[in-house]
Amino acid sequence: MALFNSSNPTLSEKIFTRSLAEQDAGSMTVRGSIQKFGFLMILVLAGAAYTWKLYYSFKAPTMMTLMMVGIFGGLICGVATTFVPKLAKYLSPAYALLEGLALGGLSAIINEKFKLKYPNIIMEAVLLTIGVAFAVFLLYNFRIIQATNKFKAVMMSSIIGIGIFYLIDIVLGFFGVRIPFMQWGDNSLIGIVVNLFIVVIAALSLVLNFDQIETGEKMGAPKYMEWYGAFGLLVTLVWLYLEILQLLSRFSSSRN
Repeated sequence: MALFNSSNPTLSEKIFTRSLAEQDAGSMTVRGSIQKFGFLMILVLAGAAYTWKLYYSFKAPTMMTLMMVGIFGGLICGVATTFVPKLAKYLSPAYALLEGLALGGLSAIINEKFKLKYPNIIMEAVLLTIGVAFAVFLLYNFRIIQATNKFKAVMMSSIIGIGIFYLIDIVLGFFGVRIPFMQWGDNSLIGIVVNLFIVVIAALSLVLNFDQIETGEKMGAPKYMEWYGAFGLLVTLVWLYLEILQLLSRFSSSRN
């Protein structure tokens, strides 16, 4: 799903710089971004819980419809927010709710598919995502990992490369061609290695998010950029969750 394979361009320094010319009431703060991120997470969880419940209430067709609405609606909101940051205040909550609908449906499908081999796959994916995100936050907070110019260059090169790779896979899929090690449940060595690499890049992308939110506060970016910072952080976290979930599905396929 292209929606979930994000290179997260939403927090570029140029966007924050341009926003300085559009000051509104108040300036961006780290606390404000974190509070708004918390609100967006509540919306994601609400949407996910709803489609999850629909699936296990034997309303799979309704769930599938809402999941597709979530995927394409979230994509539209995400792209619009990326290119027009000032809309983040209005579109990021919609994006979070739609993303929740998509994630809940997808998680229910994956949970059902692997319920015999890996009955706790969803819970472990969620806990691992939270654990990895918190670990990266601590590493950043104590400046063990810093967003230096070299780090940013390496990260952006990796993210762009991953994005191109996903695009190739999507285009080939339109012609009925599938890259085996890109499929859910594939447990080949190359599939696991590639997936692990992407998980690492997704996790380290959080450093870019944290750094740019802090930079936005230091630059005195306008208040609406708090929503934009929270939105970018959510995009990365969703990407990380999906990559971890896919990695666990690979390990599940190796079980007897």
